[in-house]
This record gives sequence, C-alpha cells and structure tokens, in this order.
Amino acid sequence: MVSKRRLVITAVLAGASQSEVARTYGVSQGWISRLIARYKVEGESAFEPRSQRPRTSPNATPPETVERVLALRKQLTETGHDAGAETIGWHLEHHYRLTVSKATIHRILTRHGSVTPDPSKRPKSSSIRFEASMPNETWQSDFTHYRLTNRDGTPGADVEILTWLDDHSRYALHVSAHTRITGPIVLAAFRDTAAQHGYPASTLTDNGMVFTTRFAGGRGGRNHPYRIGPPRSRSTTPAPKPCRPPTAAARPTTASAPTRSTSPAP
Repeated sequence: MVSKRRLVITAVLAGASQSEVARTYGVSQGWISRLIARYKVEGESAFEPRSQRPRTSPNATPPETVERVLALRKQLTETGHDAGAETIGWHLEHHYRLTVSKATIHRILTRHGSVTPDPSKRPKSSSIRFEASMPNETWQSDFTHYRLTNRDGTPGADVEILTWLDDHSRYALHVSAHTRITGPIVLAAFRDTAAQHGYPASTLTDNGMVFTTRFAGGRGGRNHPYRIGPPRSRSTTPAPKPCRPPTAAARPTTASAPTRSTSPAP
C-alpha cells in the first residue's frame, strides 16, 4: 500500500500547489511544508513516519549491567549451574553490588535470545482444554443461579438452572430451571436425558453435594444418597471452559420455575 506521505510528496514534486494537495488529501499545509523539508534532507526515508521511541530512556538498564547479566548467564550455563533470573540476581547483588529485579533480568535474557520457550512451564490454566473425542464419552453437568423477570418487568423469583452437556459436540442435552436443585432432581434429569441420548461412558462435575452425596457416607440432607451408574470424575480444578459455545435453550422468562414430576428410583 502506497503511504499518504509518498503521494503528497510526489504530487508536490509534480508541480501541484501545497494548498491544492492539502485539500485533496485532507492534511494541513504546515504538515506538507515540514514533510517536504524532511524529504529534502533525508530523501526517501521521509516516506515513512519517524519512530516514536524517546531519544533518551533515563530508567533503562545500563548497557554494562545488560552485558553482565548475559555474561553470568553464559558462565553459569557452561559450568552446569542454575542460570535462572533469581540466581543471576543473587550473583549481581553479592559479587557486583548491583540490584536488578528478576523481571528485568528475564526481559534482558528474552530480548537477547537467551531463553528457550518451554511449553511445559506454562501456567496450567493456559493449557487446560477439555473436549471428549467421541459423543457420549463424557457428559458435564453444573447448575447456576438466575433471577427471573415478571411480565411487568419487575424482578421475579430466583431459580437454579441445571444443564447436562455432551463434552464432544458441546450440545446442551438438558436445560431445566428449578426453585432449588437437589440430588434427586439431578438424578431424574440424568435419567431422562440418558433415555433420549443413551448413557455416557463417564460424567464430569464439580464437588457440589448434589453431585457427590454418595461419597458423603450417608450425609447430605435433602440430597439423600443415590447412584448414577457410569463412572464420574470429581473435578479438583476449576471447570474447563468449553472449546466451542454450547447450543443452549432460550432462557426462561416466566415468573415461576418449572418443576419436574419425575421421582428418582430408590
């Protein structure tokens, strides 16, 4: 793409007046005058904008310190010692009376190509990606709170929305709203969904009591012990984000939450 500077300079050199060029390209005559003056001094470099980098950087790390950091990195690596930012900082402080932060040392090493990226050292949160390889391999379930809106626009009842999601297709197999979700409701929803789509090989939920009552040794109150059949994985980390947006049903807008009539088998 031809830059505007090149077009303006070319037009002026071709004989057009600066006022005419200014109107054509929507710039000021003063800017054109400065651009032409720069072109006469610098030549074709005037076609490109000048760097916005400041001429001086009072807070920049001194070149001598940068060289010392790189030399320590090379020395420690060659002798088989740890050559990380913390170790280099210790040597700078105790042997050269220089105080440099670990972040600054790491930036120096990275800028000079002394750091080899290692994907295994990335934060675990950056590599969590969950997607089952086949349909019905794993279902995920969770519930969230949602406040309904009455027909007159006033806030309505607070409900809990239960979902069952296929981890391969990201399809929302089941979405239902309840005044309060209990273990029996989770079990009934699971059985209804399995009757339509078949049973999954495994399920994945968080450690909420409505999902984990059978591990509570008989405790659980309203969530009396029950069994869902296929193996279930209890998550010990935050629930992974879907790889693709799930297909979800429309949010409820009525003032009351639907109820389920299905009761769990004993």
